[in-house]
Amino acid sequence: MATEKVFPMTLAGKEKLEQELEQLKSVKRKEVVERIKIARSFGDLSENSEYDSAKEEQAFVEGRITTLENMIRNAKIIKEDEIATDAVVLGRSVTFIELPGGDEETYSIVGSAEADPFEGKISNDSPIAKSLLGKKVGDEVTVQTPGGEMNVRITNIK
Repeated sequence: MATEKVFPMTLAGKEKLEQELEQLKSVKRKEVVERIKIARSFGDLSENSEYDSAKEEQAFVEGRITTLENMIRNAKIIKEDEIATDAVVLGRSVTFIELPGGDEETYSIVGSAEADPFEGKISNDSPIAKSLLGKKVGDEVTVQTPGGEMNVRITNIK
């Protein structure tokens, strides 16, 4: 039997997933079932785009529910007191400046389950995080990005 993937995350990240799962199960699932019921009333299902659309949404919702349940079941909570403070590790925020003379950027390194680049949370599996993990303040690092290499200096870890 294959071992299931472990999803490292913060407690807040797990709680966010649990809220999304509850929303999908208690609200979204019912809305989709109602859409399907209404679409069926339109008649011939073979040419019913409303029905097809509702069934596609249902498949997406059910797939997302399964994914979230798996992630929550296999969550490994990263505890604050277990996280190193002097190096870039999962659960910490890292600030760096692009060399030469670029802007300062700050990202939190989180598990893939709670990554959200728009909120400054990047996955520990991302190219940037992989390049920074284990490094310390003052280290200069070459980061591989989809746009090519960039050189950065770590200025803060918290």
